Amino acid sequence: MNRQPARSSVELASVAPADTAPFQTAPFNTESTDDLSELQAAGRAIMRNVETVIDGKHEAVKIALTVLLAEGHLLIEDVPGVGKTMLAKALARSVDCTVGRIQFTPDLLPSDVTGVSVFNQAERRFEFKPGPVFANIVIGDEINRASPKTQSALLESMEERQVTVDGVTYPLALPFTVIATQNPIEMEGTYTLPEAQRDRFMARISMGYPDSESELAMLDSRDTNSPLALISAVVSGQILREMMLSARAIFASGAVKEYAVNLVRATRDDRDLRLGASPRATLQLIRAAKAQAALNGRDYVLPDDIDSLAVAVLGHRLVPTSRALGHHHQDSGPVIDDIVRRILADTPVPVGAAASAAPASAAPANAAPEPAAPASGRSGPTLPAVRVIPARPVGSTGQP
Repeated sequence: MNRQPARSSVELASVAPADTAPFQTAPFNTESTDDLSELQAAGRAIMRNVETVIDGKHEAVKIALTVLLAEGHLLIEDVPGVGKTMLAKALARSVDCTVGRIQFTPDLLPSDVTGVSVFNQAERRFEFKPGPVFANIVIGDEINRASPKTQSALLESMEERQVTVDGVTYPLALPFTVIATQNPIEMEGTYTLPEAQRDRFMARISMGYPDSESELAMLDSRDTNSPLALISAVVSGQILREMMLSARAIFASGAVKEYAVNLVRATRDDRDLRLGASPRATLQLIRAAKAQAALNGRDYVLPDDIDSLAVAVLGHRLVPTSRALGHHHQDSGPVIDDIVRRILADTPVPVGAAASAAPASAAPANAAPEPAAPASGRSGPTLPAVRVIPARPVGSTGQP
């Protein structure tokens, strides 16, 4: 007897070719200030909506939205009870897309995730019943509580946006994003995610405990009901697709791309790491930086965008040496974060306009030349000037 998959609200129509075609929509014009302002306003509306549920975690919310616009996958890792699932659900409810939720448990099977072929006795043939992975946004709760066999059921869908069952390949509807939560690996009943699966997540964030004011406000706002029940979509699926296309079109200069490559290559040669970041990490770092630039109202990427995202995008892909871990043998996160920050401090930053030089069409014809960038302790060789952006210290977000 064929085992039925976990119940899903997604219908078989989700795998129809019309839903899986490339985005057939016009993006915001990134060369237009008005269009960029509209994109930025839509991003702020989503963030405000999520922050009515998640108190005091602005940076975590912003990175989550950045990953969504960059068409990546997000891993939220922290101790139980700090709002990991709440953040994932609030972000999913803020956009008008199909949502699937998977509660990972030790007895969950791969077919509960992807779907299964069931024999239809009336029609004397097998029919495919899609699993919850057939949705635009898939929430995977406590992903590291499932066995490695079940965890691997997401590998194909996360990288190739398709699912293969019984030799038949079913493309997934676009956009497709996985937002997974997990508990720290030292927690009881957890299975460490393999490196191949961690590498498919664009970024990893931690929620952390709220400050006293946010925790006190939470007691008042959630005394009688959950604020999650009060929020609704503030952006349509069409607008979300346009935002994603616009994020793809943000300009990254050759110098910024070279800076990202140098950062990633430095992790492969670092004395404290036995596994560095992959070429996929370089791609996803640039994509995330483009999305962040769009959310900040810019049509070009700054080195500051790379700096502010490096820990979230690179950290979970790195494996430190036992010597670097020292007494942190159970929690490697702080050690890896420190290593990434050290690599950032040691890598020369492109200085001058080539660090952000947008295409000539993006600059106003009557724009006055900006002053040359001041010297920086992290500066590399000065590049030909097209647009000059003052250098900023490590960790700067590029915002006032």
